[in-house]
Amino acid sequence: MNCESAKEQLIDLLNNQVSGAERAAVEAHLAHCADCQAELEATRQLWGMMGKVPVPEPGQKVRTRFYAMLETYQHAEAQKRQRSWKSRMRRIRRFLTPELAVRVAYSLALVLIGLAGGYWLSARNKPVYEQQISELDTQVKQMRQTVLLSLLENQSATERLRAVEYTKDIEHADEQVVEALLSTLNNDSNVNVRLVTLEALAGLAANPKVREGLVQSIVRQDSPLVQSALADVMLKLQEKRSVQPLRQLLRQANLNDFVKVKIEQTIRELS
Repeated sequence: MNCESAKEQLIDLLNNQVSGAERAAVEAHLAHCADCQAELEATRQLWGMMGKVPVPEPGQKVRTRFYAMLETYQHAEAQKRQRSWKSRMRRIRRFLTPELAVRVAYSLALVLIGLAGGYWLSARNKPVYEQQISELDTQVKQMRQTVLLSLLENQSATERLRAVEYTKDIEHADEQVVEALLSTLNNDSNVNVRLVTLEALAGLAANPKVREGLVQSIVRQDSPLVQSALADVMLKLQEKRSVQPLRQLLRQANLNDFVKVKIEQTIRELS
């Protein structure tokens, strides 16, 4: 991440309106950029000063004039609606002749007969339709998972990112999909692909196999961004089993200083 991208997200960072992956990326950049650190501090001070600016209260005359204008507007709107309603009623009386009333009644009778017949036929064939819809839904889900597994093996990082996006359309990922996503998280050469995969797996954390795989993945990561994002996910999930692998990660000699602080904080909050 460069300085321009980081500065664009400083306000969202202060408002806690960034995702875990984006926060990790910005904080990793801040750890090594003095200019962006100064920009962040200046922005924080500006927001603090703006929060102390007193908000002027409207005077009594302003309040009285407002309600007077509001009452006048409401009265005018009521008169418009009354005139509009009378105009519609005159038009209806003009066109509602006895012959037209008979035609309308006959048309409505035909519509009701058609609806009743359709409902009856639908009720008779409902089990068949439901079975066909269920089979079609199953086939679509299987096709999505097949496409996902195929794209995860693609040499293009863009295609692998697209594959991970398919997990948003899969309500219950099967064991094969979970294993493929965990393998991507641990082995993919592209850091962005691993970050997006981590976010997708966090959304499937109700699955015990996913939670266990995330815990085991901690010591297998070498990217500071992924390490920091994993610490955030463990804290969000309140996964206390991650404390031991996080401590093991702390013992790495080349661990990023920012990541070290993040992990130490995570361990304290989980312990």
